[in-house]
Amino acid sequence: MRILLLGSALALGFSLFLTPLFIRLFAKIGWGQFIRQDGPKTHYVKRGTPTMGGIVILLAVLFGFFGAHLIEGRMPSPSGLLVIGLMVGLGLVGFLDDFSKVRRQQSLGLSPRGKVIGQLAVSVAFAWGAVSFPDENGVTPAAQGISVVRGADLLSFVQWGYWAAVVAFAVWATLIIVGTSNAVNLTDGLDGLASGATILVFVAYVMITFWQFNQSCFRAFPDEDVLYKCYEVRDSLELTAVAAIVAASLIGFLWWNTSPAKIFMGDTGSLALGGGVAALALFSRTEVLLPIVGGLFVILTGSVILQRLYFKATGGRRIFYSSPLHHHYEIKGWAEVTIVVRFWLIAGLFAAVGAGLFYLEWLSR
Repeated sequence: MRILLLGSALALGFSLFLTPLFIRLFAKIGWGQFIRQDGPKTHYVKRGTPTMGGIVILLAVLFGFFGAHLIEGRMPSPSGLLVIGLMVGLGLVGFLDDFSKVRRQQSLGLSPRGKVIGQLAVSVAFAWGAVSFPDENGVTPAAQGISVVRGADLLSFVQWGYWAAVVAFAVWATLIIVGTSNAVNLTDGLDGLASGATILVFVAYVMITFWQFNQSCFRAFPDEDVLYKCYEVRDSLELTAVAAIVAASLIGFLWWNTSPAKIFMGDTGSLALGGGVAALALFSRTEVLLPIVGGLFVILTGSVILQRLYFKATGGRRIFYSSPLHHHYEIKGWAEVTIVVRFWLIAGLFAAVGAGLFYLEWLSR
């Protein structure tokens, strides 16, 4: 618990007070945002705003996580290291994409194929680690199967044999990681939208993982009658600390990222945050609940898919003025702040419903 509180305070202080230094640095070296030509015209004024703010978020997370462990004299758990490692790996892919945009002086960075290859490589490495490193109870960071609330409670891969189970889990985990990281990336289109929405999702995972720690099968229970409700989740309190530290980093960053934004997170931040959300879902055995907890990401990604499918099927007609959906409302004349706040409310509602369903399952047992 001390690591959770200390790490969150360190991360919040880092992102809140040091982001202005990075804004000046990025502006000085020319890391400015480029605007896509087919986007809303109101975005042209944002051209040149410092981008790659995801570097600040990741540094704040690293400072909070490792600083708290160093002060407390404790070694980080494999689960915590894997979540942080996935975020850094996907952040590196996003950085290459952002840097390519700056170097080429255009809004297109890495090729779609190159970007996906990078995401796949990082995801597969993470998936291997997620089913390795069993603790003294034989529990690995992730369950080898598909989980709704508890370990592989929907489908277990274990009976398929060791290597088949590892490959199947790697495919499953990669789909979740790539899908979630790209969904958060699509959400990052308005000042503060992705930052605020992702804070709410990470707060939901703070609640979920802390409840799993409180109801752990490996802790002493005052009432033996509730043992059948317990959770076999490895390093659940460490996962709570990671989720809280990331949320704290984002709160400090949002101070500078909200409208009018002084800095954008870029793909460096959005891909890393999506990876963090996916990792927490996998490690808390709640990946099937993820589309509800991160419901706003699903809606915005769905708007892009629907727009493209309809465009191809009808020979050029559109459902929305622009996609993702937040750009549709921009073109309709909604104020940017109005869209962002209302979408935050939607994100908060989905996060609350997802966490509520998780707790409802415990009550129903």
